[in-house]
Amino acid sequence: MNLLQLHTRNIKNKHRCSARDSYEENAGFTMIELLVSLLMVGILAAIMAPSWSGFVQRQRLNKALDGVLSAMQQAQTEAKNKKLTYSASFKVIDNIPKYVVYQGTTAPSDDSWKRLATDLEAKQVLLYTNLTSLTSTPDYYNTTVTGKSISTIPASGTITFDYMGALASKASGSNADTDLIVMVAIPNAGTNTASGSKRCVIVRTLIGGMQTATGSNCQPTT
Repeated sequence: MNLLQLHTRNIKNKHRCSARDSYEENAGFTMIELLVSLLMVGILAAIMAPSWSGFVQRQRLNKALDGVLSAMQQAQTEAKNKKLTYSASFKVIDNIPKYVVYQGTTAPSDDSWKRLATDLEAKQVLLYTNLTSLTSTPDYYNTTVTGKSISTIPASGTITFDYMGALASKASGSNADTDLIVMVAIPNAGTNTASGSKRCVIVRTLIGGMQTATGSNCQPTT
């Protein structure tokens, strides 16, 4: 091997070593780069966590509201279709808001009650009404509490529709004279008090018309 060939080979070896060293230097992350990446991921997670939690709570609240509205609509539809009195009752069982729809005015046993949303767990959603408790004897359907205000939990009550789908007379025989309200709310962390996130269904007197409302709008108008 002459000097020229030897020189050429040395140059090629240097290039190979340089390329290999460069590849090895760029093949992975340094410890500082890894720590910075983990720090950024942690910061982003901390920023996004409250937003995600709020989204989940709103979805849960909306599902519970859908359950309230669906129960009332079912009772009203059954009453009109079958020309019979039908009721929708609401109460808290084991810290879970539940409902039941049935013919007549006497609520069935707890075994018949369903969650307002199928995936609803204990203390995730609070239930409020302005109705007299259905545990009273007799059941005071379509009757509101003193002061016509939303009660504190655990709340319960019954809304009854007559054979025409209108609000039936109260248990006392007099006409319903106050909007009937069933409200769901997200609890403040670690408490049984409602946060600002509230949804409700309001049944207007006599004709049985329904509307949904939020927040401070969930109050009787008469």
